[in-house]
Amino acid sequence: MATIAAARAGIPKRLILVVMCFLATSICYVDRVNISVAVIPMAERFHWSATTKGAVLTSFFIGYLLAMLPGGWLIARFGGRLVLGFALAAWSLATLLTPAAAFAGLPFLIAVRVAMGVAEAATFPAVIGLFARWLPSTERSRAVALQLGGIPIGTIVGLSAAGGVIATWGWEAMFWLFGAGGLVFAGLWFVIVHEAPGRHPRIGAAERDLLAAREAATTPGPVPWRTLLSKRPVWAIIISHFCSNWTLYLMLTWMPSYLHDVQHLNVGKAGLAAVLPWACYFIAGNAAGWGCDALVARGVSLLRIRKVVQTVALLGASAGLLLAAQATTPTGAVAMLCLALAANGLISAGFAANHLDIAPRYAGPLYAVSNFAGTMPGIIGVYITGALLDLTGGYGWTFAAAAGVNVVGVAVWLAWASVDPVVD
Repeated sequence: MATIAAARAGIPKRLILVVMCFLATSICYVDRVNISVAVIPMAERFHWSATTKGAVLTSFFIGYLLAMLPGGWLIARFGGRLVLGFALAAWSLATLLTPAAAFAGLPFLIAVRVAMGVAEAATFPAVIGLFARWLPSTERSRAVALQLGGIPIGTIVGLSAAGGVIATWGWEAMFWLFGAGGLVFAGLWFVIVHEAPGRHPRIGAAERDLLAAREAATTPGPVPWRTLLSKRPVWAIIISHFCSNWTLYLMLTWMPSYLHDVQHLNVGKAGLAAVLPWACYFIAGNAAGWGCDALVARGVSLLRIRKVVQTVALLGASAGLLLAAQATTPTGAVAMLCLALAANGLISAGFAANHLDIAPRYAGPLYAVSNFAGTMPGIIGVYITGALLDLTGGYGWTFAAAAGVNVVGVAVWLAWASVDPVVD
C-alpha cells in the first residue's frame, strides 16, 4: 500500500510548484523585455527620440511601482496562487493590446504599458509567499535561484524570439504571439498550482507530513509593518534590492539598444548577442543557489554565505559595467556584459533568499516592500539613461552610475544584513 501511495504521489509537489513559478517568471520577463527589441523598429515607425523611447520603456515601471504595495496586501489577503493567476491573464492581455495601443497614439501605448506593470507587480511577492509555505530551509536558495532563473530565461526567449519574429512577421506579431501564450499558461496555473501543501488533493503523505509544520508556521496573519520596518536587516534587503536592480533594469531595457547603437549590430543580431549575458546570469544564479544550500547543509554559517555572495554580486556587476563602457568591439562588449550579469545573478543566494530567513511568515509582503524599492531604478535609471544618451551620446556615464550605486549597496549589506528572524 505504501508503494502504491508513493507511486501516486509521483514527483514531489513542491518541485512542481517551483517549476511553475519559474515558468511564470519566465513568461513575465518575456512579456516585459520584448519591447526592448521591438522599440527599435517602433521608434523608426513612429519617429521617436531616445527620450521618448525612454518614456515608453519607463511607463511599465510606473505601474509596477504603484501596484507593488497593494499587490503585497492582496497576496496576504487572498494568497499567491489566486493573485498571480489573475495577474498572468491580465498582463498577457495587455501584451496582446500593445500594437493597437501604439497605433492609437503614444498616450494609449503608455497606458497599456502602465497596466501591464500593475499586473506584473504581483509576480515576485506571490512566488516568495508560496515558497515560504512550501519549502524547507535546506531548499530555499536553490528554489529562489531557479525562480529567479526565469529572469534570464524569459529574457533570452524574449530577446531571441523577438528578433526572429520581428524580422519575419513584424513587431506587431511578436506581441500577439507572446500574449496568446501567456493566456494559455494562466489557465494551466489554476489547474496545477495550490496555495499550500494541505490544500493539494494529490500530495503524498510523506511530503505532506514533511511540510505540515512549516505550513502552520508560515500561515499569514496581520503584517507587523512597524516592527519590520524598524529593523536594520529589513533595510539591508530593501537597499540591496534597489542597488541590484539598477544594474538589472539597465540591462533589461537598454542592452539591445547599446549593442545596436554603439556596437553597430542590426536588430536581429543585437537581440541574439544580448542572449549570452542572460545565459550567464542563469548559470551563475543557479550554481550559487545549489552551492549555498549544500554549504548550509554542511554547517557553514548562513550569514557568512549571504554576505559574501551578495558582496560579490554587486562588486562583480560594477566591474563588468565599467569594463563594458571601455569595450571597442562587439565581442569585448558582450564578454563584459556577461561578467556583469553573471555577478548580478548571484543575488539569488544573497538578498533575494534572505526574505525567507528573517521573516518566513511575512516573506511575501516583505518582498513586495523590497521590490517596491527595487522597481525605482526601473523608473529613475531607465529614464535617466535615455536623457543622458540624448545629452552625451554615450553609455559611459550610465554604466558608471550603476557601478557607484552597487558600491553603496555593498556597504549597507555588510553593515546591516542578518539571517536571524526579526519577527515571530
